Amino acid sequence: MARRYPSTIAAAVEHEIVITRSRFLTHVVPASDPAEADRVITDIRKRAWDARHHCSAMVTGVLGDQARSSDDGEPSGTAGVPMLEVLRRRELTDVVAVVTRWFGGVKLGAGGLVRAYSTSVSEALDRATVLHRAALIDVSVDVPHADAGRIDNVLRDWVVRHRAVLGATSYGTEATFSVSVPHADVAVLRADLAAASGGVLDPVEGAERIVDVPAGQFPAGSSGT
Repeated sequence: MARRYPSTIAAAVEHEIVITRSRFLTHVVPASDPAEADRVITDIRKRAWDARHHCSAMVTGVLGDQARSSDDGEPSGTAGVPMLEVLRRRELTDVVAVVTRWFGGVKLGAGGLVRAYSTSVSEALDRATVLHRAALIDVSVDVPHADAGRIDNVLRDWVVRHRAVLGATSYGTEATFSVSVPHADVAVLRADLAAASGGVLDPVEGAERIVDVPAGQFPAGSSGT
């Protein structure tokens, strides 16, 4: 079975909830490493300088093996760790969550804080676009310009059916299409392109790399592996 990789999100999301007059503003932002995550946290602190707390949790690394959280003045274990647990349950990596709290004058208690911070992150993630990750083989194919439109249509349909990703097309003496393909389907792509071109097209196999795949690329019930 292919290794399963944690997912990530396509773009930053923002979400606010109010609980007993306290405002909880959540930012969930893609971050490729701890340094980038720290820059996100610093920027939010500067923009929301009047808030009492900026609690955070981050997970980074292809395997999600780097994690860190901060309660930022809230009682120990009531903010950062619950936020981190939400990221872990969603099987996400390369992401940082920051929940900024403006105190409303009413204490929520330890249980109330845990629920508030975890709910804040969970509801923000419900609004995010998830990108699954998979180890795919880069394949390129040169196509005469006269056939480029037809092959483009073939490939757009093919990648959806095979959980592959169509990359950018470059244009020179020919149109060069780039496709990232599951290892088991490289031979299938080669055969399908041969059938579509009367055996003329000759795809070139490149390196394997970890690729972000939009969640919609995976059929219902698929694990993304």
